[in-house]
Amino acid sequence: MERYPDIEIYLAKTDIEAIQQWLDEHLEAPSPLVKRGKHQWRARARHAASEIPILLVENAADGFASLWFDSPHTPWPRDVDCARAAARTLGCEVRCSLGGWQPGDEPDRFWQVRADGEEGAIHWPDQGQ
Repeated sequence: MERYPDIEIYLAKTDIEAIQQWLDEHLEAPSPLVKRGKHQWRARARHAASEIPILLVENAADGFASLWFDSPHTPWPRDVDCARAAARTLGCEVRCSLGGWQPGDEPDRFWQVRADGEEGAIHWPDQGQ
């Protein structure tokens, strides 16, 4: 399975404590999420002996928070794997890219994972809310 160079998911609900607990469960030695500017939180963690910089931006898009792992060494090979894990544990809707983006791809097509496990492609920002 192809491993993405980084992972970014969009969370419908931003509960810093719940997100921190989720990070604690999935990554090795995550530092606490620390506020670093307006609506931005940063942390660092480890997985597979590699460091992972983490950035959380509240209200990044249409009320969704962006959670970005700037590393290919996460527990999840693709954005959708991370989105599924987050939706299950955090109990909220999560969105992510459909796959590796290439020039010419439709920029508004995303994958939506609901807390109940239902998932599918959406055109965002127009649908899915």
